[in-house]
Amino acid sequence: MSLLEIKNLKVNTSDKEILKGIDLKMNAGEVHAIMGKNGSGKTTLSYSIMGHPDYDVTEGDILLDGKSILELETNERARERIFLGMQYPTAIPGVSVGNFLRSALKNIRGEELEPKEIRQLIKSEAEKLKIPMSFLSRSLNDGFSGGEKKKLETLQLNVLAPRVAIMDETDSGLDIDALKLVADSIQNFRSPDRAVLMITHYQRILNHIEPDFVHVMIDGQIVKSGGPEIAHELEKKGYEAFA
Repeated sequence: MSLLEIKNLKVNTSDKEILKGIDLKMNAGEVHAIMGKNGSGKTTLSYSIMGHPDYDVTEGDILLDGKSILELETNERARERIFLGMQYPTAIPGVSVGNFLRSALKNIRGEELEPKEIRQLIKSEAEKLKIPMSFLSRSLNDGFSGGEKKKLETLQLNVLAPRVAIMDETDSGLDIDALKLVADSIQNFRSPDRAVLMITHYQRILNHIEPDFVHVMIDGQIVKSGGPEIAHELEKKGYEAFA
């Protein structure tokens, strides 16, 4: 049984059909990459998996451990250990990074961890990403650069330790050094009981995180799937070769 399965998923937003029948199976331990141009439907797919209310599933299903999650609210999907690293992380003035992480961790893992353990976990993961501890007292994503926001998204990933991680254009806004740092962190996140979905325009982050499968999305459909060689083919030929 797949950890996450998407079956003939069709999605509308603003009365326009964006996804036109997506099929995708992700087993535990696998990393999948979805590559496509702007407007191809990649972000719509990520929001649909998380249950964003502006995205209306008109047909198909999303299964976690073989059970449909379509009726679950976004917070309930998060408690089922599905995580979305957003392309454009939302700023939340007045909510500190540290308080957000502590609250999210307690909601997902209940009373499993003592406050001291939570503090140590956050500090340890922040240090790995070279995130200054002063950032933890600042408002979430408020006044941070694009690259800093992506580091904070990766910090959330490692602290919350989801079973299914969807990373939407994590490489955008990162310089060469930050890209390697973030990519290495996601690579270390890989484990036999987790699945990762990388969404990206470019092959560059896949130089550091080699996916098991690459899927090309054009106009709301997956038009080709294969191994890492697909990303290299895209780099050479461009998306028009797959249209």
